[in-house]
Amino acid sequence: MTPEEIGARLAEAVTGAQAGVSGGGAYARAVVDVPAGSWLPALTAARDELGCDFFDWLSAVDELDAGYDVVAHLWSTSARHGVLVRTRVPVDGASLASAVDVYPGAAWHERETYEMFGIGFPGPLEPLLLPPEFEGHPLRKSFVLASRVAKPWPGAKEPGESETGSKRQAIRPPGVPAPGEWGPAS
Repeated sequence: MTPEEIGARLAEAVTGAQAGVSGGGAYARAVVDVPAGSWLPALTAARDELGCDFFDWLSAVDELDAGYDVVAHLWSTSARHGVLVRTRVPVDGASLASAVDVYPGAAWHERETYEMFGIGFPGPLEPLLLPPEFEGHPLRKSFVLASRVAKPWPGAKEPGESETGSKRQAIRPPGVPAPGEWGPAS
């Protein structure tokens, strides 16, 4: 089956789903966007109707004010085709039904997605990669990169810092507040 056929078949099986195809030419995948309430029915349909018996990965993408896109990549080992199932959850109270009952291998990925993005899933979500005392969710675009504020960049000089170059003002990387706004007092 082509990615277009795979996406159309899954979209027919799930209420409110919209199918598309990712980029990548010969390596393109079907991408099916589903409402958050149809997350589990979409994963179940991919497993039962498309033969996607292999759960590859689950993660999220921070779309700023629009919310978080949660994406699961599923693969059929017998038919050798894959599908990306994607849903969006709001920024405030971001949570989603757990995929563990459909794909038991999703447990680790849900813990990581909770830890890195703050998207809640039912069940125990103990720290996986970060120490328990860590505050915040480091893959959110709003997360402040504290190390760039507390310690100067050790690499090449930033634009405007060279003695021979132009007198441009130094530029801070995105997400890094001005030195007087955050961090230790000078």
